[in-house]
Amino acid sequence: MAGLGKASANVAAGTLASRITGLLRNIVLTAAVGLVGAEAADAFGAANQMPNTMFTLISSGLLAGVIVPQIVRAVKNHEDRGSAYVSKLLTLGVVVLAAATAIAMIAAPVLVEIYVGQFDNPQAKALTLALAYWCLPQLLFYGLYALVGEILNARRIFGPYAWSPIVNNVVSILGFGVFIVLFGTYEDATGWTPVMIALMGGTATLGIVVQAGILFLFWRRAGLHVRPDFRWRGIGLRDVGRLAGWTFLMVVAGQIAGAVQANIVSAASGPAAANATLQYAWLLFMLPFSVIVISLGTPYYTKLSEHVAAGRTDAVTADLGSLTRTVGLFMVGILAAMLAAIIPLSRIFTGDTEEAIQFGLVLAAYLIALLPLSFQFGIQRTFYALGDTRTPFFYTLVQAVLVTLSALAAGLLNDLGVLPLMWLAVAVALGQSVANVVQFGLALTLLRRKIGPLGLGGAARSILRFVAAGIPAAAAGIGVFVVFGGTGGWMLADRFVAFFAAAFIGGVSLLVYVAFLALFRAPELRAAGATLRRFLPGR
Repeated sequence: MAGLGKASANVAAGTLASRITGLLRNIVLTAAVGLVGAEAADAFGAANQMPNTMFTLISSGLLAGVIVPQIVRAVKNHEDRGSAYVSKLLTLGVVVLAAATAIAMIAAPVLVEIYVGQFDNPQAKALTLALAYWCLPQLLFYGLYALVGEILNARRIFGPYAWSPIVNNVVSILGFGVFIVLFGTYEDATGWTPVMIALMGGTATLGIVVQAGILFLFWRRAGLHVRPDFRWRGIGLRDVGRLAGWTFLMVVAGQIAGAVQANIVSAASGPAAANATLQYAWLLFMLPFSVIVISLGTPYYTKLSEHVAAGRTDAVTADLGSLTRTVGLFMVGILAAMLAAIIPLSRIFTGDTEEAIQFGLVLAAYLIALLPLSFQFGIQRTFYALGDTRTPFFYTLVQAVLVTLSALAAGLLNDLGVLPLMWLAVAVALGQSVANVVQFGLALTLLRRKIGPLGLGGAARSILRFVAAGIPAAAAGIGVFVVFGGTGGWMLADRFVAFFAAAFIGGVSLLVYVAFLALFRAPELRAAGATLRRFLPGR
């Protein structure tokens, strides 16, 4: 377990560094094309969302859910320690990704209509299409990054997958910085030249190309001898296809739901928060999820797959309880800090206080589901390790249906004049959160039916203790914000000041959170200290 802890720390450190540079990237991007009410930001956001959404779904479902358990079994059962299996799998993956990218490029006009069909400005739609042709090739390289990364993870080489996005962010920061130097802040959808489009779209894609390419530098450490191999029969790919079939349907369901959300909220582009605001709020919402949940869960998932292969159901439930408790400890504290500092956090990405408030409302709607989404990660990975991708498809289908219906309802209420345009993005985000909460409850119930009692009573009591400490922690942070002037105070003077204000408020909340946990004598606090100490040099 010590090795697993070090791997978690390595992944967490890399993920944290990549997310911090990612935040810097997004700040520079908003300085280039604006955010709330900026048509150029919504156009770029929609174009870049297409490959991004597909990557998120592929990496969290099709690849992570299917490949890791299969490679673990191949390493254990094959004399070549999985080299032939990985050769065939990687070859097949590249062919499928290349074909999918080509189809996406051909279908770009259709995709633009699906994602931003309600743009009022035809030039905004034309700009989205032009940027999409530059951004859609990312799909191939996102797929390669996820495919090669999961192969390395299955071989217990966790670091490169977490650290390589930093280079992507650096490339993007430099490219977007050049755009600002040459053209300044350009929020309108009119007047974009081919050079401007190529610089913005090309920068985004080049970053992904470099991010994927770096992983191949670590290939030799995996101990695999891989070559192109188109002989896909006779190595059990039928089983992979059976598992991947359900996750592919899950991808389709999620894609449809995301496209409906993007289409509905595109009606607000220009006067209010729209596509870009939803995306940036979601990225900020996912920051703690990526750093804590993914970092802890990635090495855990490999261990879980090994336990399943060994038939140790007791170890599976024990790991799930341990992961839930550890994730809850960190995520409740982070949730309290984010809620307290939500307006200064929002001001970092926006041009003024009014825009920060609009952004903050969308972010708050997403934060409702931060804990359920975090706990669901372990449940989903348990299903995958058990070789069951059908059950996650069904509960994800329920979530996708709820997301779609809630977005359509928000659009209908807006058309009827009941829901003001400035609340459209908030309503869409709120519908997403409600769907995620329902999905978590359903997933928990179905896993209990599949393997019996999960033994999560102790974890649930710990979570309640964390929440009891988180409430006064959030209140303390909000109090600091109010004392220093609230929305009319100096903390929102500009982006730079807002960054330090958010850090200060969040720090106060976390200190109060730790103090209350110590007061409650929470045993998990000592374990959290041990986890954090792994980040220190020499550990």
